Amino acid sequence: MKCIHKIIQGDSRNKFPVEKGSVDLVITSPPYPMIEMWDETFSKQDKNIGRSLKNFDGNKAFELMHEELDKVWKNITEAIKEGGIVCINIGDAVRTIKGEFKLYSNHSRILSAFLKLGFASLPDILWRKQTNSPNKFMGSGMLPPGAYVTLEHEYILVLRKGNKKAFETKDQKENRNSSAYFWEERNLWFSDVWDFKGTPQKMLNKVRSRSGSFPFELAYRLINMFSVKGDSILDPFLGLGTTAFAAVAAQRNSIGIDIEDGLIKEIRSYSSEKLKNELNDFIEKRIENHLQFIDETRKKRGPDYFKYENKNLNFPVMTHQEEKILINYINKINKEGTIIISEYYTKPSKA
Repeated sequence: MKCIHKIIQGDSRNKFPVEKGSVDLVITSPPYPMIEMWDETFSKQDKNIGRSLKNFDGNKAFELMHEELDKVWKNITEAIKEGGIVCINIGDAVRTIKGEFKLYSNHSRILSAFLKLGFASLPDILWRKQTNSPNKFMGSGMLPPGAYVTLEHEYILVLRKGNKKAFETKDQKENRNSSAYFWEERNLWFSDVWDFKGTPQKMLNKVRSRSGSFPFELAYRLINMFSVKGDSILDPFLGLGTTAFAAVAAQRNSIGIDIEDGLIKEIRSYSSEKLKNELNDFIEKRIENHLQFIDETRKKRGPDYFKYENKNLNFPVMTHQEEKILINYINKINKEGTIIISEYYTKPSKA
């Protein structure tokens, strides 16, 4: 099996270079309105934003920034299939303007925009990004009532276009079965609070001052939760390429768009062999985690506790729905201009 990953330099506020109704899942993290590191980006898009900030009109600047994002959300509506899912990682902003400290609720403004576009809101996820800094508390310290709660979480909004996706043919059902996740992964992933900082990976979580890239683990979870193998994943704010890399690991196709040509060039310059090895290490760790779960459960419940077995991977599983899971390692990653092609071993091994 091959998957195609298109890495495109472009402005997602304009028409997407994708066929209408061809995307199954959107995973993205846009620039955060009213976070100072993104002021310049938004001001370049609309000079009135810069003027509003200079005039200390935070409410107007906030709304104008979101109107720029609204153009992307409208394009997403046209690109995504009926039954497709949109996942948006966004944090709220706190800011002092002309002596007034207040919160700017980015997540609720984006949610409102999607509801107006006809999407259904599904239960969202709180991604807890706690900090241990001793000076993280804002305001008057220990003196009431002027201290402020510290924001240590971001939102992952989950929205669906239309009704649930249908799997009608035999091939569609078999592909869905092979794309299932493990019982213990379900219990972890479908919690409404995710509490991790992400495992630093040399390439997959490279840090850039102009990128708000989320951890690889976040994108990988969402892809496995809300799509099946061979689906098309779109990230209109690709940044450092995290969504595209997660799609490679999960055997999905992807399209990534970013306005910054420098980031696109950096993604294209990554070593294919190094990327393949890092992603295969991540896949292997996923299987190792399941084997560890089996071992720990047997110690607690007894050697005959598991009643089902996955014939593809040759180990026990908790439920009947896990019996056909097939996780394939990556065989090759090739680059052809602006396209990355990932190929996979037909058997669940590295050979």
